[in-house]
Amino acid sequence: MDDKVYRIIDANINRAKEGLRVVEDITRFVLENEELTSKLKKIRHQISELNHQLADYSLLLSSRDSEADPGLSISAKNRDKRGNYLDLVISNMRRAQEACRVLEEVSKLKSENLGFEFEKIRYAVYLLEKEIVEQLGRS
Repeated sequence: MDDKVYRIIDANINRAKEGLRVVEDITRFVLENEELTSKLKKIRHQISELNHQLADYSLLLSSRDSEADPGLSISAKNRDKRGNYLDLVISNMRRAQEACRVLEEVSKLKSENLGFEFEKIRYAVYLLEKEIVEQLGRS
């Protein structure tokens, strides 16, 4: 794999884990739901483990070039508005889902099995999103 693939992996690993972490803090501190918090934490750790199998951290770090990222100016202009916790959950779960989809595809360059593992995570995030949104609706 080349530096460009490592940049894609690095960006999407970070994107997935960051999105999940935002939601994890909402389930922990707003919903005060230990079960949901634990499920989110487990998924974040699964992503970290797959990351270690996919690429060495030093390769990811050396490929990172945030200052020259052409997507930086685009994303800054199109930020979603957040009006409540539900908006935060939905936008961050979608962020994590999209990142997992990219990781699913790109990881197939190294191993079909890694792609399958990211697919399982993506579907787990879909199911968890529904559970968290329903819980927020009740609170």
